Amino acid sequence: MHVLQTDRLNLRWLEPADADFILRLTNEPSWLQYIGDKGIRSLEDAEKYILNGPRAMYHDLGFGLWLVALRENAESIGICGLIKRDTLEDVDIGFALLPEYWNKGYAFEAAAGTMQYARDSLKISRVAAITSLDNESSGKLLVKLGFQFEKLIQPEPEEEKLKFFVSDR
Repeated sequence: MHVLQTDRLNLRWLEPADADFILRLTNEPSWLQYIGDKGIRSLEDAEKYILNGPRAMYHDLGFGLWLVALRENAESIGICGLIKRDTLEDVDIGFALLPEYWNKGYAFEAAAGTMQYARDSLKISRVAAITSLDNESSGKLLVKLGFQFEKLIQPEPEEEKLKFFVSDR
């Protein structure tokens, strides 16, 4: 299902058929470093991730992580969307692109479109974001989007501390 369109991108629901893309994305070194190992090692694992994560969230909340594709050729380049985690009070934005699409403005474009959709269509006025302590690129993108660093958090005692950002405009 199509969610939103920007100048260069289409964002749509993830489908089980996107399992090969999700398998690749979630095993990129940058994903593993900044987001974490989700244990996705096969197409079956990737399909379960799609069905039990984003697809379940679409059903339950009307939003989730969406596939980001280029408008010009429908090539999948990443994911972006809204997440409601049990460990956070706020809905938060998440994004990840394949490295060959970094530094081209795609992450900002997808995230800006997602923020507008959150406010205009979903009527969500406050959105949070979390990053690992060493993920400077995502932190800079969040500030460019109008987020402000609020504090360090540790969602679970055994987990690393994270930077917590918020946007309520």
